[in-house]
Amino acid sequence: MRKTKLTVALVCTLMASMTLPSCIGSFSLTNKLLTWNNSVGNKFINELVFFAFWIVPVYEVSGLADILVLNSIEFWSGSNPVASTGTRHVRGNDGDYLVTVDKAGYTIKSETDGSEVRLNFNENDNSWAVVLPDGSEKTFLTFIDETHVALPAPGSEEPVVVEISDNGLYAYQQMALSTSLAAR
Repeated sequence: MRKTKLTVALVCTLMASMTLPSCIGSFSLTNKLLTWNNSVGNKFINELVFFAFWIVPVYEVSGLADILVLNSIEFWSGSNPVASTGTRHVRGNDGDYLVTVDKAGYTIKSETDGSEVRLNFNENDNSWAVVLPDGSEKTFLTFIDETHVALPAPGSEEPVVVEISDNGLYAYQQMALSTSLAAR
């Protein structure tokens, strides 16, 4: 009897190690559900929906699906099947936009004047680029590590390394401001 329990425990552990790889994953399905819940209405309605989804076990099912299936697919394939794709309507301070998300980046189209901007992510060098009217790309942000990015230096072709923090952003803003004031 004791040997059977040990064998069952060992088999369960091996199965869990194969189905639950050592990655946290993005929990795309659960995050989409939470995002939708936040857009339902005011904070009281959001809270009621939140509790209802815990009672009905919607969050439990989505979390379990993320843990057992979707995060495993993301770990092994490199992409989550529920990751954001498609088109969304976004209201900005200066107009409405259609933002189309695909695996390579974003296309942002103004509903006011029809202008369009394409942003591409390059996985090889961890950089974002804007597509220029002639079809070429201009890199505007490159991730160096978890705490630094390379951004265009105002008035120069060479990028400048900026710390991802309030102080780093402030220093970059001051550099840009001083460059624009000096150009006057």
